[in-house]
Amino acid sequence: MIRKKIKKILVPLDGSKNSMRGLDEGIYLARQCQATITGLYVIPIFPRNFVDAIMPFQIHLTKIAKKFMSEAKDRCAQKGIVFKSKIIFGSPTVEIEEVSRKGKFDIIIMGSRGQSGLKEVFLGSVANAVVHKSKVPVLVVK
Repeated sequence: MIRKKIKKILVPLDGSKNSMRGLDEGIYLARQCQATITGLYVIPIFPRNFVDAIMPFQIHLTKIAKKFMSEAKDRCAQKGIVFKSKIIFGSPTVEIEEVSRKGKFDIIIMGSRGQSGLKEVFLGSVANAVVHKSKVPVLVVK
């Protein structure tokens, strides 16, 4: 019964070990359900007055994101899973929710904590916000 319901899986990635754990769970579920995975890498945006000063940094972050998404695609290809990558700028929480809704994804699978330096008691701030705001089911991988 579940095999017919899950066809599109959204996996937010940020280059952390936990996001790779989320990808691994996504791969497992995709193999069980014959689903496709879309990896979403959201590069945070900064206030407009800082843009000129941090433009080289954003270019650097984009290169890192492309490299990481390429590794994720290879990891999926080894398991026979179709992987689509999407790199965007914005607020991670807002963009994850918006992409999941507009793309009509069946489930979001994400790591419990990303690369932020601050650790919350149970979930990272992005995972916590996505769990509470998303209309799509969310699987959080620890």
